[in-house]
Amino acid sequence: METGSTQNTGTAGDEPVWTGLPRRLLTMRRLLLVVWLGLLAVAIGLLLGLTAGPVWAVFALLPLALMAWGWVLLGRNWRSWRYAERADDLLISRGVLWQEETVVPYGRMQLVEVTSGPVARRFRLAGVQLHTAAAATDATIPGLDPAEAERLRDRLTELGEARSAGL
Repeated sequence: METGSTQNTGTAGDEPVWTGLPRRLLTMRRLLLVVWLGLLAVAIGLLLGLTAGPVWAVFALLPLALMAWGWVLLGRNWRSWRYAERADDLLISRGVLWQEETVVPYGRMQLVEVTSGPVARRFRLAGVQLHTAAAATDATIPGLDPAEAERLRDRLTELGEARSAGL
């Protein structure tokens, strides 16, 4: 499985082993960025070029500048996502400017879903959505390999049932 940075954050046995997201997620997001902003640039260029004159068609460069900026931001965002399975909980870390780390105890999980839209399926990606008793603590891990998403779902469900039963 091709993933982003996978690292062990320490040498102690209780330190989490972080797993990054597959590079295909970054490829999919960048492709969508290029398609949508490229179409917008062409539409603006044609519309302004035909109605206001060719000089105004220069404004079609704005979506292209936004595309370049988005390209960089998508890469930074993709690198920030990671998750780790520990003995009692699942950690999800993300964010570039505002870093967020979500801890989901296995015993609090009520439902674990694997979802995949048509574009994500084309890129062989699936997301895992975790539902807990408190709606504010629901968590998502986007863009996993479908086999990894199913493995994670099965493992989290098994651990959740064991923890909620008090085993």
